[in-house]
Amino acid sequence: MGKAKRGTLVAAVVVAAAGVAAFLVAHRASRLGGIKVGQPAPPFTVPSFPSGQVSLHDRRGRVVLVNFWATWCPPCVDESPSLEKFGELMRNQGVEVLGISVDQDPAALQKFIDQFHLTFTIGRDPNQELAHRYGTFQYPETYILDREGRVAEKIIGPIDWQDPRIIAFVEDLANPKGAVTPQKPSQTESQE
Repeated sequence: MGKAKRGTLVAAVVVAAAGVAAFLVAHRASRLGGIKVGQPAPPFTVPSFPSGQVSLHDRRGRVVLVNFWATWCPPCVDESPSLEKFGELMRNQGVEVLGISVDQDPAALQKFIDQFHLTFTIGRDPNQELAHRYGTFQYPETYILDREGRVAEKIIGPIDWQDPRIIAFVEDLANPKGAVTPQKPSQTESQE
C-alpha cells in the first residue's frame, strides 16, 4: 500500500473514531436528561450540610448558581476560593451560590468547608441523583439560573469567578437593564 493511500486510510479512521466519540458523548448527555440553556431548571430538594434541607423553589426570584462539585476533584478545589469570593460579592445583588457536593464522606466535606472558609449554601447529592437529572457528568459544572428559574448559562469545568465578564453577565441577570424600579410619585402626581 502506497504512502498516500495509507495516509488517507489513517485520516479516515481518525475521522470515524472522532465521529463515534462525539456521538457517544452527545448520546450520554441526552440519556442522562441534560438540560439546555433556556430550559427551566429541574426543581429539587436535597439535604443541606450540615443539616436541614435545600430547595431550589425557595430561591425563586433570585439568580442562582447551582455548582456541582466534590472535594476529591482537583479543578473543584482550584475553583472554590474564586467561587466563594464571587458569592460574597454578589450576595447583596440578589444572587445566591448553591454548591451541590457529590461527596459521600461528610467528614471530608466538613474539613473542606472549614479549610476554604465556604459560606455559601451547601447541598448534598452523594448518590449523584440530582447531578444525573441535570445531565452533569464532569465536575465542576455550574448552571446559572435567571430570576425565573431558567438556565441562562451552563459552564462545564472550572472558571475564574472573578472574571469581569462573568460578573457583568450575572449582574445583568440580577438587575436587567430596563427593569422598572418603583419610584415615589412626584408631588404633582400625588396631588392629582
